[in-house]
Amino acid sequence: MVTKVKKYLLYFIIAISFIIVCTAGFMAWTFVSSKTSTVGELSFDNPLRIPELLEPTIDSEGRKVFDLTFNNGEVEFIDGKITKTWGISAPYLAPTLRAERGDEVVVNIKNDVNEPTTLHWHGMILPAEMDGGPHQLISPGKVWSPTWTISQPASTTWFHPHLHGETAEHVYRGAAGLFILDDKESNELNLPDDYGINDIPLIVQDKSFNNDGSMSNESKIFSNVGILGDEILVNGTHSPNFEATTNLVRLRILNASTARVYNFEFDDKRTYQLIATDGGLVETPVEIESLLLSPGERAEIVVPIKPNDSVVLQSNSPDLESPFWSQRYNGGDDTFDILKIQSGNDLTELPMIPSELVKIDWPLPSDVVETRHFELTGTSLINGKEMDMNRVDEVVVAGTTEIWKLVNPREETYHNFHAHGIHFSVLDVNGEEPPEYLKGWKDTVYLPPTGKVTVIARFESYVNHEVPYMFHCHILMHEDQGMMGQFIVVEPGANPEKTLPSHDHTHNH
Repeated sequence: MVTKVKKYLLYFIIAISFIIVCTAGFMAWTFVSSKTSTVGELSFDNPLRIPELLEPTIDSEGRKVFDLTFNNGEVEFIDGKITKTWGISAPYLAPTLRAERGDEVVVNIKNDVNEPTTLHWHGMILPAEMDGGPHQLISPGKVWSPTWTISQPASTTWFHPHLHGETAEHVYRGAAGLFILDDKESNELNLPDDYGINDIPLIVQDKSFNNDGSMSNESKIFSNVGILGDEILVNGTHSPNFEATTNLVRLRILNASTARVYNFEFDDKRTYQLIATDGGLVETPVEIESLLLSPGERAEIVVPIKPNDSVVLQSNSPDLESPFWSQRYNGGDDTFDILKIQSGNDLTELPMIPSELVKIDWPLPSDVVETRHFELTGTSLINGKEMDMNRVDEVVVAGTTEIWKLVNPREETYHNFHAHGIHFSVLDVNGEEPPEYLKGWKDTVYLPPTGKVTVIARFESYVNHEVPYMFHCHILMHEDQGMMGQFIVVEPGANPEKTLPSHDHTHNH
């Protein structure tokens, strides 16, 4: 009997040991295989596609009118493979819109895809009913025509779908584009501004492709942020190159990925000048060597180019401020070649970037009337709640200044935070002075694991008791799972309902 027990105990120990060894081997394999790199692997044989500038018409009221259409497309990103996509007036992505401060604009957006969607103006200061969030659905076959006056400084804004629960999928398919804003002050600075020549949009997205060329929606094993693709597209171009013809090149970089954080550097470690963040020009150019951008963030940089130059823009292992395992599984160890920039022997000499760009009227802590706290937890909660389309989470008084304290209390995942209808200034990150690249107007900011970010904002005069603005994580899987809330802006003394009217949110004709 004792011998039998010993034998079974031995079998048990062997089985447990086998399971432990297999589990350890599996974990080691997943950890090693979760790192992605394309550095040194690209041929850069595809000229960078520059989205065309969409020329508006002028209507009888003097408004600039842009016509856009959501459509299905087919694109050959990878040689010999056809990928089904979404685009906006293009097979993939959209033409670039451009307007100047003071312009009144109308955008007619037709939905020619077979499901409802929306089009949100990310970074634009405009009335809530024109914002294009989840309350402004565009049904198939219908047209939505928001109109507003451009009332903000020169900046690089963008537009993308914002359908509640399906934003990540719609953006991943390719429906996005840039809306560039100009103003008198920026026009007088002699910055590189020849679109497509020395003023270059870079819409950076990661994708994964199946063997048949279709886009893969698979997430990395143990990742909790959504899709982290193993290929990079820039303006929809795979393995792109750009031929520079001037000694300075302005790059308008947009992280249009659904989840991935990038750390932009050049392979020769050259420095460049940051001249603008999400909401416009910084006061003085900032010389940097690397730039962290999370999904939805934008930056404008000016890169020095030499005759017969050849340099590669890369993304090198962004520091997610995560534990090592989360860093690896959520893309923090990944490295990519993004874009090759080449030049010939003769370059046109552009004026040096001014040492002073703009003077910013910053909101002051002494003007603050309210301090709010936003805790982003798990992958779906803000202040312990999931998104409810009919619930007003916050009520803000127009024209006032507030401080918002953003907290990510856990270490298992990163977030970022985007607010509609406002620009904010970052006061501190984890109690410290923010890095130089955050010292400009922002509308989206990275929120690392166990991180705290404090921002200050002055709210505009657009009021509406029944149509809210959104605040949410711009890791789009998190947003879709419910990490989003709503605020309304009201006139002083108002006491609005905290529940929105239940009605059809579709606005189209």
